[in-house]
Amino acid sequence: MEFAELILTPKLDGVLLYDQLSDRPIDGTLCITGHHLILSTRKEGAQELWLLHQNIDLVERKPNIVNNILEGGTIILKCKDLRIIALKIASPQEYFNISNSIEQLSNLEETRMLYPFFYIPMYNILEDGYSLYRPEQEFGKLLAN
Repeated sequence: MEFAELILTPKLDGVLLYDQLSDRPIDGTLCITGHHLILSTRKEGAQELWLLHQNIDLVERKPNIVNNILEGGTIILKCKDLRIIALKIASPQEYFNISNSIEQLSNLEETRMLYPFFYIPMYNILEDGYSLYRPEQEFGKLLAN
């Protein structure tokens, strides 16, 4: 499984960020990468939010239903460092795509998916590493001198 399969919507404009520390919402662009959730206003001098997926403890979904019609919703992220971040998304399809992506990326079970880079050698490894270096032989060489 690749990260591209988990990220259904990699970029979305017009996301409102509600944070505990700010008194008014921040309107910006949300980008989802393999390891981070990035929200940027794309303005000079403004702060960006870079949130590691492993820092997300809980993902809550609060759909916005008006007259029995779904009009997006709010995704509440409760982090392991006790921050609470709310993302308000207007489109219902993007709301479900982003909430599913964040939930899957914050709960990865495969350890190899946690590494940012993968190395796949193009050749067969002939030794196992345990027979490459024998401490008894190396100490024997030191005693012989």
